[in-house]
Amino acid sequence: MSAPGSFPDQQHPAPPGYGSAPVQTFWSPPAVRRDKGLAATVVLIVLSAVALAWVGMFLLDSLGPPAFIVCGLLALVPLGICVLGIWWVDRWEPEPRSSLVFSFLWGAGVSVAIALLVGPYFTFALLELVPYGSADALGAVVQAPVVEEVAKGLGILLLLVVRRRIFDGPVDGIVFAAAVAAGFAFTENILYFGSALLAAGNDTIYQLGFTFILRGLLSPFAHVLFTACTGIALGLAARRAGNAWILPAFVLGLIPAILGHMLWNGGPAFLFGDFFLFYFLLQVPFFAAAVTGVWLLRRAEQRLTLRRLSEYAAAGWFTPAEVGMLATGAGRRQAMVWARATGTAPAMKEFIRRATRLALTRQQIAAGRDVPANQEYERTLLGEVTGIRSAMLAGQR
Repeated sequence: MSAPGSFPDQQHPAPPGYGSAPVQTFWSPPAVRRDKGLAATVVLIVLSAVALAWVGMFLLDSLGPPAFIVCGLLALVPLGICVLGIWWVDRWEPEPRSSLVFSFLWGAGVSVAIALLVGPYFTFALLELVPYGSADALGAVVQAPVVEEVAKGLGILLLLVVRRRIFDGPVDGIVFAAAVAAGFAFTENILYFGSALLAAGNDTIYQLGFTFILRGLLSPFAHVLFTACTGIALGLAARRAGNAWILPAFVLGLIPAILGHMLWNGGPAFLFGDFFLFYFLLQVPFFAAAVTGVWLLRRAEQRLTLRRLSEYAAAGWFTPAEVGMLATGAGRRQAMVWARATGTAPAMKEFIRRATRLALTRQQIAAGRDVPANQEYERTLLGEVTGIRSAMLAGQR
């Protein structure tokens, strides 16, 4: 038995090693990854949630509890459609949930609050410049597009500044822009549905149904398409080293976003004279072109993943078969089938996610973006990928 206050290993030390050469380390734990932007994102989430609560109280007071509840439930339908679209765009390299939550809350709360508070003053200023103009026309065609797109775009800009590491390119810009726009449209739809419900009189069901079909079913992606222009521009700026391009990209992205919004609000009345003619001649082809563009951007992201992971394979971190598995849709599906059969599906999902993040981090290093920090992050990711692979191999035996 050991003496009190002593340990067995103190009484029986290990024998000395052979020779004087130090022991060579064959493994060391990866460095702890400190995501400085996460704490800031949490703070922004809280502030955005407060803004959303204020907007919610405003809508509740304006519409009354019954209308607020009914219209809120109806607004969930176009929101669900937008969420499915965001999932389709984002599934190759899913963004952190904290950033998506912030984006939605910014759109639903802060952007709407800015529009409600700033919009009337902006319209008043426009009437001073155009004294014979119509407040309704100027508000719909000029004020709303300018104020709303700037308000939504500020959320994407703020996210780029706070979490630059996760902002890899135009696809990420589209995802965050879509989340912001979906949040804005959700709150705005409650307001529009409520206005139709309260102002309809004897035609309540007809007016509410017509507004729901028009906004909720025929054009759930309208705000997404406008704000995506800002997101793409900021995503392209994020690929460059340094911050010099961020503000110019923000301004350049706002231009097509605002013009598209102006066309959407004013086109049916001032250019076409009929909403459905405008919708089928312009909106439907534009939406099809946007979907095609997103698909092409996603394909480019897959090719980038393949190219960067091939570099790691050449250095011995992956096998060629693993690169094919991680960098193609078919390979990922086959990998998940195997993982489910061997009980390692959660680990495989994380393996794919971490490897994709590794490829995008390598791309940032190649572009000269914050090289020392990204190289440290790269080492962390390599350690994580190696550990996950070992765990999967041990778990399926």
